[in-house]
This record gives sequence, C-alpha cells and structure tokens, in this order.
Amino acid sequence: MEIIRLIPNEQGVVDWPTLSDDKRAVVTIGNFDGVHRGHQAVLEKTLDLAKKHDVPSVVITFDPQPGLVHRYASAHEGQELPDEKALDNPYELMGLNQKLSIIEKMGFDYAIVVRYTLAFAARTYIFFLGQLVGKLGMRTLVLGSDATMGKGREGDIKSITKLSQATGVFELIVVDDFGPSGIYVPREVTYVVPEISGEPVNPLKAMTKAELRAWSKKNRSVPTREYSSSMVRFLLARGCVKDAGEILGRAHNIEAVIVHGQARGRELGFPTANCGQIQGFAPVDGVYAGHLTVTETGEQYSAAISVGTNETFDGTERTVEAYCIDAPENLNIYGQKVRIEFTHYLRPMIKFKSVDELIEQMKKDVDEVQVTNTR
Repeated sequence: MEIIRLIPNEQGVVDWPTLSDDKRAVVTIGNFDGVHRGHQAVLEKTLDLAKKHDVPSVVITFDPQPGLVHRYASAHEGQELPDEKALDNPYELMGLNQKLSIIEKMGFDYAIVVRYTLAFAARTYIFFLGQLVGKLGMRTLVLGSDATMGKGREGDIKSITKLSQATGVFELIVVDDFGPSGIYVPREVTYVVPEISGEPVNPLKAMTKAELRAWSKKNRSVPTREYSSSMVRFLLARGCVKDAGEILGRAHNIEAVIVHGQARGRELGFPTANCGQIQGFAPVDGVYAGHLTVTETGEQYSAAISVGTNETFDGTERTVEAYCIDAPENLNIYGQKVRIEFTHYLRPMIKFKSVDELIEQMKKDVDEVQVTNTR
C-alpha cells in the first residue's frame, strides 16, 4: 500500500495526486478510529468494488483527528492546533500508524492522510468532492450510513446523494455500518471503576427502555451506533474490554515504547515493562489479562497488565505496566515499541496493608491470567 501524506494550503486546498491516467478510483473517506466492525464493513465494500471494476482502492483519512482540532480551536479562540499538540489526544482509540497497518493488511492500494486544519474544514463538501472527482479520479464513493463532511458538516448522506444524482460524475454507495442497534452514550468520556472483580457487564444491556431513557437524560447522553468509536470508548472507560473487543473484531490494544520505571516490580519478583509514549486509549484503572507483543520481532507473551496509580506505594502518576508471565528471565525490551492487548478485566486497583499482601495478590493475578489466556 502506498501512503500519501498531504497538507492543505492556507486556503484549505489540497493538491490531490493523479493516481492513474486510465483507471477510475473507488474511494472511501473517514476517521476510522479503532477500525471497528462498522468501519470494516465500509472498507471491505470499497475493496470489493475496486476489485470488481479493476480500479485502485483508496482510503482517505485525517491526522490529527478532526475532533481534537475543533476542541482546541473552541478553547483557544479559533486557533489552529499547534504541531506539538497533534499527538496529545486522550480520546483516540489508536495511533495513525496502527490504523494504517490494519488498512494495509486489508489490501488497499492507497492510503491518503490529510493534515486536518480549520481552513480545510471550512471548505464545502461540494468543493471537496469536486476535487476528488477532478483530480483524484474518484468515480465511486463509499460511505457509512451517517457520514458527514465539509463546512458545518453540511455534506450528509442526503446532500451527497443529491449531488451525485444531479452531476452524474460519481456514484455513491452507502453501507449500513450501525451494528445490531442504536444506543445512547454520555457526551463526555467518564471513567467508572468497577466495584468488584471479574469482567464487568455493559450497564446498558440490562436496562429496560424506560431505565435507558432516564439514564440517558441523567448522563447527558447522545445517540450513537452499536458499532462506533464512542461506544468502544464508553465500554473501555468501564473496564468492559471483552464487549469492546466484540465491536472492534479483535482485542483492544495500545502501542507504547518501554521505558525504565522505579523497579518496584523487579524488587517484588514481578519485573514489569513500563509503558511510555502511549498511543491509544488506556482503559479504566485496574488489573487486566492480556498480551504484550514486541513490534519489531513479533515475540508475544501472556501478561498481567496494571493500569493506574500504584496505591500501595502512594503513587500519583497514571501508568500502564505489563508483567510478561512466560518471558525469559533475561528479557530486555527497553526502548522497544510494543503492543499491549487487553483481553479480560480481572480486578480493581487495591491499596494493600503490606507488601506481602501485594505479592500474594500478584501471584493470584498471574495464575488467573494463565487460566484466562488458555480458554
């Protein structure tokens, strides 16, 4: 897959490439954060049509994420997001490189990454799509059911359908990417620590319609889809990693570079890999079962993963640490990039009365991870 990175000029105009002189591209556009099952349906339809017509398959995505740019502008009198703030996105499910890696494995010919700016966002959807037709060679556009684009998000499915029918220069294909049902989730991401051990249950599943309406009103909820990045964040913020994984089609994970920590785990007999420079959404504080994979070598180890502050030692900084259960004693991955995969929630963080109590619980955590990862 060829990755093309484009930066709009001060007027928000992108210099789109000509991908082929004689072939007409099938294009899909979106943020695709998490590349969940809804996104996968849109991407797979794009690939199917490109293969059917023997034309290039193209995915257009944005970096940084539009929401981050607009939140910064809202809080800073309409200013553009500075470069140094582009990676500071606590709500992003995955980093750009991981997203592109998944898309590449699906089989796309081109991925175009557009630097998202306020000037670019101010362009109308008619101008944007006209550029894709005239310069990129787009003849088929594939979108999800509630896609929007352009100035003021005026380019919804209804408007784009009218444009397609009126001009006849491109075909619009709309994919049902909602999932089993629509749902409501709080507008703001709020972490809710489970009160007991064991995999938490999605609180929305057990509610009656009346209870759901009351809960939605109390929590200032907004409508979303079962298959949505918002729903995945909602679940991860409650420790429901298994439910989140069902929407994603794989276990949720983050990427990080391993750094030196305070070596407390080593002193206790459980040396942990300490995550720095995290990319992706870390779930609510707690202890998890999962895996650690070294990106460069592909080595994978079962892991007991701790997210949060170390309450026993009065920690204040929120960290992610992984104890690799089946790793060799001489394992040294400092400075290496890893993927931390969360498969099950085990228990909330606890402040133990003594170090001995902590060590005893860590032994139990390791045993539970071994049982969980062999199911």
